[in-house]
Amino acid sequence: MRYKLTFVVGLALGYVLGTKAGRERYEQLKKSARQIAQNPAVRNTAESAAQQGRQFAGKAYQVVSEKVGDRVPDSVAERVRSLRDRGAGGTASDDWGTSAT
Repeated sequence: MRYKLTFVVGLALGYVLGTKAGRERYEQLKKSARQIAQNPAVRNTAESAAQQGRQFAGKAYQVVSEKVGDRVPDSVAERVRSLRDRGAGGTASDDWGTSAT
């Protein structure tokens, strides 16, 4: 109950503050966010982070598969193989909208 009350109070507070700020402030924030997102340095950094995350996930997969081995049920192993094969294309987009380059 306490969490529901906290959520409702937070929602009401956000609504009140949002309406006081008005549409102009909202548009300013939206424009600033768009400019930041379109900045080449930000885009390159995001792509580098995504690539490093994929590399880390690949290394983690290797370590886990070596330690777990044949103790994984067949249904789970098949699912992992299908996910790995799906991402093996190299240039396909992932679920986050970044390229897998």
